[in-house]
Amino acid sequence: MNKILIIEDEEKIARFVELELRHEGYDTAKAGDGRTGLDMAETGEYDLVVLDIMLPQLSGIEVLRRLRKSANAAAANVPVILLTARDAVTDKVTGLDMGANDYMTKPFAIEELLARIRAALRQVQAQNSVHVPADDGILRAGEIELNLPAHTVTYRGKAVDFTNREFILLRTLMENKNTAMTREKLLAAAWGYDYYGETNIVDVYVRYIRQKTGDGVIKTIRGVGYMVEE
Repeated sequence: MNKILIIEDEEKIARFVELELRHEGYDTAKAGDGRTGLDMAETGEYDLVVLDIMLPQLSGIEVLRRLRKSANAAAANVPVILLTARDAVTDKVTGLDMGANDYMTKPFAIEELLARIRAALRQVQAQNSVHVPADDGILRAGEIELNLPAHTVTYRGKAVDFTNREFILLRTLMENKNTAMTREKLLAAAWGYDYYGETNIVDVYVRYIRQKTGDGVIKTIRGVGYMVEE
């Protein structure tokens, strides 16, 4: 049974989401402020976090930022779906750049939230089933080293701070060296098959990776997508 943490200060919304999740067979826990929610999430006991952005004590964005830097690997990699009353693009971009897996804008249909939760959990299952190389679990391309067990990236021997989405995207490319990967394949790997947005989000994240690791590692294959060459 998957366990989901709801971090939401509006009690009516939190209770409503809690009841719907329990009806779907999930185990749940709630927190009414950012600091309490962060403490609970950092235990690593949860399979997914539903996180409101507008919270007392610590904002949802700050909770997410600290969570992604947690020393507890289970907590650092837990899928997070943001809830926000704002419809500003900057809030969504900031949340995704901080490592959120998805977002919902209030008011939302509970059926859509449930569908996005299922998609996020399926994506985690798919990631966990990925074969880890038999040697040391490290993928290498040029001056990049990607450590799968530790979920870390180094470039020229120095640690590079990657969001979870950037890590998955780079990992997918490195696991498929010398193979041209279409944007659709990369989108499915990093965002899941249920992603509703445009494929050009892949271009945005490839640019982020290039800025952190140099321009020569990921090659653009015109009319197709991207490839990491041996």
